[in-house]
Amino acid sequence: MIDINLGENSYKIGFTKDLEIPSKNFVAVISEKVRQLYKFDFENMFILKDGEKEKNFKNYLKILEFCSKRDLKRDGAIVAIGGGVVGDIAGFAASTYLRGVDFIQIPTTLLACVDSSVGGKTAVNTNFGKNLVGTFYQPKAVFINTDFLKTLSDRDFKTGLGEVLKYGFIEKSCLCEEEFNLLNFLDNNSKKILERDEKTLEKIIEICLKLKKSVVEKDEKESGLRRVLNFGHTYAHAVEKLTNYKFTHGECVAAGIEFAFELALKENLIDKNYLFYMQEVMKKFDFKPVPKFSPKKLLPVMKYDKKSDPDGINFILPSDFLTVKEVKYPITIF
Repeated sequence: MIDINLGENSYKIGFTKDLEIPSKNFVAVISEKVRQLYKFDFENMFILKDGEKEKNFKNYLKILEFCSKRDLKRDGAIVAIGGGVVGDIAGFAASTYLRGVDFIQIPTTLLACVDSSVGGKTAVNTNFGKNLVGTFYQPKAVFINTDFLKTLSDRDFKTGLGEVLKYGFIEKSCLCEEEFNLLNFLDNNSKKILERDEKTLEKIIEICLKLKKSVVEKDEKESGLRRVLNFGHTYAHAVEKLTNYKFTHGECVAAGIEFAFELALKENLIDKNYLFYMQEVMKKFDFKPVPKFSPKKLLPVMKYDKKSDPDGINFILPSDFLTVKEVKYPITIF
């Protein structure tokens, strides 16, 4: 059990093998793939097709209408059962339906387990970019069952590893009281991880969640420290948009990490040895390569990133071993 301490917005993350929803009055928003695999049959169940493209206003409105037709009341809850797409859009619906009903996360992907199910970010995508409309809305509870990870495709499993590696490279910047040496653990246990050894996965999920807990408790709404969690993401979101979401979030984050290291080397923030070390660790997980784009193509998309501002584009770059910092680049530099 991990406690996220945010005053009146506090909640618990539980590791459990039993799917028990602590609400009699709820609507489940569930991934179509998960529904087919596990034969869930809740009374009020909205089935969301899989893929980043489904995280849109049209489906958001459909969820609200579904809740209204099923007479979901303010004392009810919206339960997300799926990966990051399901959690993001269901959470946004929960934060706005009747001005806010309880929200429960049951992540079924590695990415959702280690990152998106915790921290309260909800969103839908727009024609201009990813996650541009959303809220900060903490769940009432998160329930993690690693059995779900056994049925993930290799590609879906690896997309979660993109976020896991992110935590490895930013560990010291998370300001956690515990020291985990996550990157070293990932480097030494890549075979067990790719074989989905249950105890190994439970350990990396717990470490990632403790690192995120440390950040979110210090900066719930991303006014400062929480920006370190965007490591690799400014580039990743642009590539996702430019490829029409044909590549997974984790694949693009992995590419974004490499981009950040190369940029940091050019700026003399790191030396070549650290770059080479990053490349050796990343190779062990064999991410699907994503297309590279010129600054001319990247810039218009990056300008709409929610982390940019009128004066430039903000990148989180490595600045020391397991340490990152925010660097702003004027738009004219591109």
